[in-house]
Amino acid sequence: MSEENLAKVAIREKYAAERAKRLRPEGNAQYKRLDGEYKDYAKDPHMPVRERAPAKDHVTVALIGAGFSGLVVGARLKEAGVESVRLIDKGGDVGGTWYWNRYPGVRCDTAAMIYLPLLEETGYMPSEKYVRGPEIFKHCKRIAEQYGLYEKALFHTEVSGLEWQEDSQVWRIKTSRGDDFTAKYVTMGTGPLHVAKLPGIPGIETFRGKSFHTSRWDYTYTGGDEFGAPMERLADKRVAVIGTGATGVQCIPPLAASAKSLFVFQRTPSSVDERHNKKIDPDWFETIATPGWQKRWMDNFVENMGSGIPSEDLIDDGWTEISRRVRKKVLGKTPLWVARTVSQIGKTLKRSPAGRNPERIRAAFEDADIEKMEEIRTRVETIIEDTETAEKLKAWYPQLCKRPCFSDEYLPAYNSPNTTLVDTDGKGVEQITETGLIVNGQLYEVDCIVYASGFEFGANFQLKSGFDLVGRDGKFLSEHWAEGLRTLHGIQMHGFPNAFMIQMNQGANMASNVPHNIVDHAATVAQIISHVETNDFATVEPTKEAEAQWVELILSNQGSMIGSADCTPGFWNNEGQGWSKEFRQAQGHPGGAEGFFRHIEAWRKAGDFEGLVFGTSQDKAAVSQKPELVG
Repeated sequence: MSEENLAKVAIREKYAAERAKRLRPEGNAQYKRLDGEYKDYAKDPHMPVRERAPAKDHVTVALIGAGFSGLVVGARLKEAGVESVRLIDKGGDVGGTWYWNRYPGVRCDTAAMIYLPLLEETGYMPSEKYVRGPEIFKHCKRIAEQYGLYEKALFHTEVSGLEWQEDSQVWRIKTSRGDDFTAKYVTMGTGPLHVAKLPGIPGIETFRGKSFHTSRWDYTYTGGDEFGAPMERLADKRVAVIGTGATGVQCIPPLAASAKSLFVFQRTPSSVDERHNKKIDPDWFETIATPGWQKRWMDNFVENMGSGIPSEDLIDDGWTEISRRVRKKVLGKTPLWVARTVSQIGKTLKRSPAGRNPERIRAAFEDADIEKMEEIRTRVETIIEDTETAEKLKAWYPQLCKRPCFSDEYLPAYNSPNTTLVDTDGKGVEQITETGLIVNGQLYEVDCIVYASGFEFGANFQLKSGFDLVGRDGKFLSEHWAEGLRTLHGIQMHGFPNAFMIQMNQGANMASNVPHNIVDHAATVAQIISHVETNDFATVEPTKEAEAQWVELILSNQGSMIGSADCTPGFWNNEGQGWSKEFRQAQGHPGGAEGFFRHIEAWRKAGDFEGLVFGTSQDKAAVSQKPELVG
């Protein structure tokens, strides 16, 4: 076996060993929701609940979720002439994730030029390549104000019931605030990251100090604010952070700069590459902000993340570099990571049977990924002064096994004398007591615990939304999806008239720039509703055959490394438990994000609404198209 293959085997064995340390038999059940005995963690620290009379009226469209999904769909509907729209959200304002996430250091990790929706429509120029959370939240409010979406909005409100009324052909909506109103159409845009979770650590409820989840940051306790003011009230506090994912990577540096002592409890280190953030030059922006510029930029990002060879890379960031490396052929001399791996890991390896070469593209991907991860691990060594800490911060898994992180501040934070990395070797915190946290039998006494434990990702729709749609003939959506997700285009379901989902599954799933999927779905939904209204139809839904054919197309997807059970445990692979057929059925278009966007754009341009059936109040099925599978 060549030295290069020996090094690859060593890498794979190291990855497998590190993964095995982190496996938990309970999977997602290891986490706790912010309800029941933990409901105090869910309180809104940003805005008090305002008293109001229950809504008892009718609207044309009810938009459940006032994050990017509700805002963009609402904007597109207003542009299409649909005026009576209502946002409903459990937060105290629009913004969704960006309403709740106000922790110090929060910012987008995809370039703002493609992440912030409707920049062209609002005429807004982001201040930086990766803008801070307050700027994103303000942009959300800008959209709501420009399109008049505040007028009928219901905040601090959760939907408790949603049932189709066949006689009147409307949806009846009930909420936690006593609202009981109807809507001709409903859209569900509750998002993949809105239900916060806590780690299921024994004794979590016994801690007598201060504790909160990062999505409910308590600035009255820490001092400072989301705009970056120093957290002066932590100057005499011992603070613990549980979680070193994307949120931890962002909030740990400002905590290290503020707390008397900071203890970071790590189960799995993140892959942290360079950020290279920079201000956006207004003169340059003026040259590129020509009509249609943001769609061109979004499309360019998808092209660069795809399998083709794009002519240019407008975004030029850590995400597009991943694909650039895969496209680059490894030729000539032995890569530098080979000798490094053999010497560092020091394995004695046996030769494997001849002729077991991986498929060419996969081999190229593995080579590019190992090369990149070696660079990231070397970066840790270069920045971290303490050798032992550096070793514990190295990520031993393929880059896309967990969401890649980018930061120029995270690693240097561990060089601060007040900051201690408490590595749990994949096991997590053993117990929380009245005064602190126990790891490897050692008690770390602290005054405050910050849970950077993220959001539910793998839970089903009903668990995350808090309600179950009741469609035609009293059928529940949970029944319709009992054997896996069933939709047309990831948007509509047979038997649930005038209902639309704004989400990634069965669409451009795992698109690195989630708002692109939202913007695209909004265009589809607005076109369909506009057609129904213009032609005075009462209902629209996909045929059973069209839905089945779309599911068949989705299942032809061979899957991706992101969903692999071979990856280190995380929310992308069901905490290492692997995914069933039901999960495979929730994947995206087999052509990837690029394939889905091409397909759905052609579908919209055709204008014949292939696969949908429209009904009037009299015959309820006036127009039908013969569905055909289009890949």
